[in-house]
Amino acid sequence: MNSESARPSATVILVGVDLGLPNFDQELEELGLLAQTAGLEVVGRVTCKRRAPDPALFIGSGKADEIKLLASQLGAAEVLFDQSISPAQQRNLERNLERPVNDRTLLILEIFGQRARSHEGKLQVELARLQYLSTRLVRRWSHLERQSGGIGMRGGPGETQIELDRRMIGESIKRTKERLERVKRQRKTQRRQRARRDAFNISLVGYTNAGKSTLFNALVKARAYAADQLFATLDTTTRQLYLAEAGRSVSLSDTVGFIRDLPHGLIDAFEATLQEAVDADLLLHVVDAANPGFPEQIAEVQRVLGEIGAQDVPQILVFNKLDHLENERRPLQLHDVFDLNGVPTPRIFLSSKSGEGLSLLRTQLASTVKADNPGSMLNQDIPERHEAGL
Repeated sequence: MNSESARPSATVILVGVDLGLPNFDQELEELGLLAQTAGLEVVGRVTCKRRAPDPALFIGSGKADEIKLLASQLGAAEVLFDQSISPAQQRNLERNLERPVNDRTLLILEIFGQRARSHEGKLQVELARLQYLSTRLVRRWSHLERQSGGIGMRGGPGETQIELDRRMIGESIKRTKERLERVKRQRKTQRRQRARRDAFNISLVGYTNAGKSTLFNALVKARAYAADQLFATLDTTTRQLYLAEAGRSVSLSDTVGFIRDLPHGLIDAFEATLQEAVDADLLLHVVDAANPGFPEQIAEVQRVLGEIGAQDVPQILVFNKLDHLENERRPLQLHDVFDLNGVPTPRIFLSSKSGEGLSLLRTQLASTVKADNPGSMLNQDIPERHEAGL
């Protein structure tokens, strides 16, 4: 994490509400990692169960009082929710808890804002941030509400300021979209040029912190930023990868990582970047093999790929971080087939750091590239389906 760009380390309490939905993070582990990535210090965690969110406070008044007391005891400066909360709930909670309240969506936006380096990445983050703020005007300018009283009056100066703010944000969104559209056209031109050169395009996709950038560096000897943290890289990087067995080079792109409940505004804003995955001939779906929750992470990546229209692009599953697996969890063989939504998909276990298994991946890539139809080779020259191990 770039400590210079991160905000000063603030103390926060994490709050998660189990609404009976699958994959509830009882330990709030991922939210804690996100908070740490954003430069926050977690001093407390609170979870509770509800059949449905409370319309006013999301968690109900009793739990709100409990969190307020805990925050005072621990000296927490902020409360952070794992779920998205509405603008009205956010406003009510801040009044009740007497401290800032934010949610997972804003936290991810802040991390993206810290990490974006390219002009395109900064534009995409700015657009998502503006779209998020446009829904939060209900909690702005509350200091003007006292001036809007009086018989027959509705709003007054406060309403005028909100409308002004909304118009300014709307104009900024329009300008940012126009600038992004120009970037999108430039990318289309670049893709057409690659197509004329008969380039074979491969995109790395996967859950954040699965090791995509480390694998990218190992394959093309690049120096893309890689670290053991969420969203270590946001900007798409493309390099040429020479495959000796295929006798040709391919275009390899490293893309932004996915995460559970990735804000839709970010998916929309990062359309230009994610288009690399949509237009790819092959996806290298990188999975953190050492993470016990990898099945849920695979499902989340598949969901986002479906959302952006890349669900039909052929895939190779790369189970990374083999060096992090205990001996009893190591696979019996490093190359097998995985059932991915009913589609037999090649799977390769490897370690991007140690290099174990990289030669198998290169061989599989060369076999795929040599085929006239990229999808036709995906199920050839693959060992029998492996049921043991992971």
